Amino acid sequence: MATPEFQQTLGKVAGFTGTALHTGEKVTLKLHPAPVDYGIKFKRKDLQDEPTIDAKIENLKMVERATTIGEGSIRVHTVEHVLAALWAMGVDNAVVEMDANEPPIGDGSAQAYVDLVRKAGVTEQQEPRKFFNVRDTMHVESKTGALLILLPDDKFRISCTQAGPNNQFSQFYSMEVTPPLFEREIAPARTFVYYEDVKPLMDKNLIKGGSLENAIVVRGDAVLSKEPLRFADEFVRHKILDIIGDLALVGRRIRGHVVAVKPGHASNAELARSITREQTRRSAVATPRTIPSGDGGLDTDEVMQILPHRFPFLMVDRIISFETETKCVGVKTVTINEPFFQGHFPGHPVMPGVMQVEAMAQVASILLFKLAKTTSRIGYFMSADEVKFRKPVLPGDTMFIHAELTKSRGERLAKAKCHCVVNDAIVSEAELMFTFLDK
Repeated sequence: MATPEFQQTLGKVAGFTGTALHTGEKVTLKLHPAPVDYGIKFKRKDLQDEPTIDAKIENLKMVERATTIGEGSIRVHTVEHVLAALWAMGVDNAVVEMDANEPPIGDGSAQAYVDLVRKAGVTEQQEPRKFFNVRDTMHVESKTGALLILLPDDKFRISCTQAGPNNQFSQFYSMEVTPPLFEREIAPARTFVYYEDVKPLMDKNLIKGGSLENAIVVRGDAVLSKEPLRFADEFVRHKILDIIGDLALVGRRIRGHVVAVKPGHASNAELARSITREQTRRSAVATPRTIPSGDGGLDTDEVMQILPHRFPFLMVDRIISFETETKCVGVKTVTINEPFFQGHFPGHPVMPGVMQVEAMAQVASILLFKLAKTTSRIGYFMSADEVKFRKPVLPGDTMFIHAELTKSRGERLAKAKCHCVVNDAIVSEAELMFTFLDK
């Protein structure tokens, strides 16, 4: 068994001021140390209450020309270079504080951020790193011709082929991602843009801070830049930089080999989503299924004291555990005696998907009532998003219903992420929104 790798954060605060690429504004960015399991969060110092946004794929908002994350109405644009530098230099936990909605572009590479990490220093923390170990080949293909394949590997490697219009400037580079190699071979590679794409970007009011000081412009066979190319294959190296930054949104270290052909932010994000979905599936499977005794949960009577539902509409037999303030697991034993089986494919009884969603809603409601410490209100369903039914639920199945509260606004609105598991496989999932009214 290999010795565990430990999480790392920054040794101290370090910052600098520069120009943002798309807005052209002056911006000051500071990197702060953060505790274990914190991940990387962006903090908007210029806004009221200084909100933070988690650098997670769930918060991805836009991938046109750059990676934008956000929560609610708050956005942070062009995060990929900062994330690539932090991630590749071994920083797992950090706060990236900014007084604008976009970090400084520097010279269009990740060099400025690597220098900042060097200045702050990297320090080990007393908690093992979380990894995503690639077990089976995964792949993402896009209409634009981008192809990303993720293969099992005991290290994190990237092999990338980049080609421009009409396969101009075809370049290939392959490497294991380690701090010294990243610093030397990838971080200095600058962003590049094709001349034909510049005008549409300017028309959209983007790249206001763009110049030959911080980007390479390719026009036909000519390469326009303030200084000569830093590497003969600078373009493909910058593509690798973007892949590292975008995959940092997974929030776990990847042990696998990314083989990329003509990648872009959209395909990188799609791969990050696939990895996150697979990780969610594995986490559900890994959860021990023993029903705890004692006061870990609620029995049927206690469930009925909280929920107004009764037979045949009570979809939770009991709550088996409250994992944290915001997470709980309920259980429903599905028997052939369920009233809906008489009418739902009697010759081939299958639990209706809508009933599974109802079960998720009931477990989520219990969680919310427990949090609010009152049952004088009733929870109404407002919306269900990202609903997926993966496998049929049959008579004789025991369904474990997981609910996690992701957002709550005051006492009235709440959002929960839920999934149902049968025999260690996810059978359905949904994101549910509730409102509460007094009974």
